[in-house]
Amino acid sequence: MVKNSFISAIRQEKEKNCGSVEFQVFSFTDKIRGLTLHLELHKRDFLSRRGLRKILGKRQRLLDYLSKKNRVRYKKLISQLGIRESKTR
Repeated sequence: MVKNSFISAIRQEKEKNCGSVEFQVFSFTDKIRGLTLHLELHKRDFLSRRGLRKILGKRQRLLDYLSKKNRVRYKKLISQLGIRESKTR
C-alpha cells in the first residue's frame, strides 16, 4: 500500500505541481485501487472493468515515459507506490 507520508507529500504538492508525472501516476494508482476494490464486490460490472483497463493503460504509458526520461525518479516512484516494474517489450 501507499505510505502515508508519501500521500501527504503528494497532496501538499498538488497546489504547486499537479501536472507532474508523479502526481498523475499517484492519482491513477489511487483510482485503480478503488476500482479494484469495487470489482471484487461487483464481479459482473463490465463497464467499470473497461474503465480500469483504460486507467491502467494511461498509467503504464506515463510510467514508460518517466522510465525513458529519468530512470532514478521512475525507480523512486514505483518503490514508494509499491507497484511492480513494467516488463520491457
